[in-house]
Formats: sequence, C-alpha cells, structure tokens
Amino acid sequence: MADDLTSNATGPAPSVDAALITYTHVIYGLHALAVLIGLTTAATVVGSFVGGLPSIVAVIMNYARRRETRGTFLESHFRWQIRTFWFALLWVLVIWAVTLPLFIVLIGVPLFFAGFVALAIWIAYRVLRGWLALRDRRPMYI
Repeated sequence: MADDLTSNATGPAPSVDAALITYTHVIYGLHALAVLIGLTTAATVVGSFVGGLPSIVAVIMNYARRRETRGTFLESHFRWQIRTFWFALLWVLVIWAVTLPLFIVLIGVPLFFAGFVALAIWIAYRVLRGWLALRDRRPMYI
C-alpha cells in the first residue's frame, strides 16, 4: 500500500524537505507567539497578531520560501498562514469601519469589542488547526 504522503491518484507526490517542514513549524510558532503575547500582555490578540513583530516576520518568511513548497502539502499550509494574516487585517479594517461611526451613539462600543473577540477566537483557531494538521503532515483544505 502506498503512503498518502508519497503518492496520489496522479502519480508520486513531490518529496518534502524536512528542513522546510521545520521552517513551517517555526512560522506557526511565531503566529502562536503573537497570540500568546496578545493573551498575556496589555496588547490584544488581534493587535498582536496583525501588528506584532512575530506575525509580520512569519508572513515575510512565508513569502520568502513559498516557491519551494509548490506541489507539496506544505503549499496549502503556506496559503493558510498567509490568508490568516491578510484576512485578519481585512477584518480589523471592517470592524473599525463599521463600529467607529457607531461610537457616537454608544452601540459601536459593544460591537467593537464583540468583533475583536470573535476575530481573536478565529485567529487562534486558524493557528491551532493549521499547526495540528502540519504535525500530522496533512494538507490544509480551504
């Protein structure tokens, strides 16, 4: 029986360099560090993730070696990590755009906090789900 990581219906899958798997673990670790910083300091999870050095470095690392992951299961992890960062930034802008005008009538305050709590949970979920899939050497299906 063929190993799922080495073959598929169209033929053998490209081999994955162990160093690149470790590199991907480091990227997840940087994203997790940003979440942890947001949980344990005065910073928020969202603020730490979108504006913190660990996640910014992680996204730069994604783009720096993205080409090397083409055709491997790691390609889906890189896409997952990059999308998590950029969608989080997009949602920050949406939350601000929707709630800022409503601050005048005070309804914006609870909406703002609810939006940021929901986004923080989404970010933590994406980091955890991706890292667990990488541990099991499974691709991320988006």
